[in-house]
Amino acid sequence: MQHAFIKLVSKSAQQSITIGEVKDLFTYYKQLTSQTGKQLSWEYTESAFPYEMIDTSDATIHLKSKHDRYHSIFVGVGTDEDQHFIQITLPESATYGDKGKANEFCRFLAKKLDGQLELFNGRIMCFYKR
Repeated sequence: MQHAFIKLVSKSAQQSITIGEVKDLFTYYKQLTSQTGKQLSWEYTESAFPYEMIDTSDATIHLKSKHDRYHSIFVGVGTDEDQHFIQITLPESATYGDKGKANEFCRFLAKKLDGQLELFNGRIMCFYKR
């Protein structure tokens, strides 16, 4: 399994996050991509977000795809030493397409929340104002 983390730091837009808020951000992402598709006269929404959101617990959702290029991604929320974070996990059955989409979702979430993103390869990207 591979993991990426979006940490909410002191300069983030908010200091805590729930799984419901993450789902709302994914819904917002789908709305944005559908508007892009309308402008291009192309059904872009299915390509941009080829997953179905399935609640697996109070703190985890499963993004499951029926497309052949994608399989699944898990997204969870948690806290570590009073710091809230979002964890994106790629199971061993994940495809290269899943990893690409997971990186895209990570950057989107980190940018919207002004967070600190630790990518799957360990590199860190800061989206908060310094």
